[in-house]
Amino acid sequence: MSQESPAPPAARPPALAITETEAEDLVHGICFKTGPPRLLGAELEWLVLDAERPGQPLPPERLRAAHAAARALPLHSRVTVEPGGQLELSSAPATSLSGCVDSLQDDLTAVRAALLTQGLVLHGHGHDSRRPYRRLLASPRYDAMEAYFDRTGPAGRAMMCASASVQVCVDAGHEEPGILGHGRRWRLAHLLGAVLVAAFANSPAHEGPYAGWRCARQGTWADIDVGRRALAPPLDGPPRDSWTRQALDTEVMCVRSYDGEPWTMPRGITFRDWLRTGGHPGLRRPTAEDLDYHLTTLFPPVRPRGHLELRMIDAQPGDDGWLVPVAVVHALFDDAEAAETAYRVAKGLADTYGSGPAPHNPLWMSAARRGLSDPELRAAAKACFRAAAEALPRLGASAHVRETVGAFSERYVLRGRSPADDPPQPRPTAREARP
Repeated sequence: MSQESPAPPAARPPALAITETEAEDLVHGICFKTGPPRLLGAELEWLVLDAERPGQPLPPERLRAAHAAARALPLHSRVTVEPGGQLELSSAPATSLSGCVDSLQDDLTAVRAALLTQGLVLHGHGHDSRRPYRRLLASPRYDAMEAYFDRTGPAGRAMMCASASVQVCVDAGHEEPGILGHGRRWRLAHLLGAVLVAAFANSPAHEGPYAGWRCARQGTWADIDVGRRALAPPLDGPPRDSWTRQALDTEVMCVRSYDGEPWTMPRGITFRDWLRTGGHPGLRRPTAEDLDYHLTTLFPPVRPRGHLELRMIDAQPGDDGWLVPVAVVHALFDDAEAAETAYRVAKGLADTYGSGPAPHNPLWMSAARRGLSDPELRAAAKACFRAAAEALPRLGASAHVRETVGAFSERYVLRGRSPADDPPQPRPTAREARP
């Protein structure tokens, strides 16, 4: 989900403080909305490049003009901007795979055409290798976020300004036990995450701390503040309870100010500390709005926001590469037979590698470093893609979607390769990108 957040008004009437019990109840209600799985969504992040000189950083004014052109279009999707200028399209919740894919394809066609008139193209890659990393967006949120992440090194700035992903959003599921129950889907999302990292790895690094990795983007995520990205609630307990504990016991990144002051917070204060004591002399008591905002500053690989956001997939190459993870995740979560296969396969992988906080456990690290050259991950990916291919006709997937997933499987999964294993290709020129 986009990190972009609207600026608050200059002044706002005081809100009522909440208690610890009220905060726990709010997290329960916000993060897991249960019911039969029926909705699907996707959030596509793209690097914006000069069509003729793709290796050159773009001046801020050209990026802003591109964003303005995209926002001016009559789209189905919401257009937002990431701190480094990455462009994101967020679909509306769709009741079918075809509804989700068709609206995003239409919107991408329109955005690409608008950007091409400015000599710009969208590029699907998990990590932007251009230097230096410059933050395009200036706002109290991003000022506070940058200052917070700078405490632990450069990875936070790289994540903010130089990463791009395909995020797939699925419903949390039924309250009742079973393969479509929210407890089982929560566990499946965490167990399956490493397979998705490996299969869709598309951020190879040739130098620096992640040299040789297929998915340097995961390396970046693994190196930012552990409390924000490596939340690993116990998977054998009720998801609501475990996530609530994790969310309230995570350090507060910043406290929003409505009088023009910087959004600061003394170090080391968790949201639970703030609820119990106020956290620091002179600090106001937290409100329900503060809690909701705090939840937007947590960046685990699987984030519950009423639905489940799967955030571990790199942006994909080509015009249609993005639809493969959307279709595969939908099949593995929303078709009961495919979900059972995926759960069994992913559970076997976890039993082999051991458990630990994602994305820092051995399985996730192997997925990021080796992609599908890891034999265990390769076998798991083959089984999951086969189950997804069998499920897609049952889910009403179009022939184009099925063929695109099949071509990806043939080119990569069956050969133990990821997009990161492709030799570097010239980025598209304006002539090649023209519709």
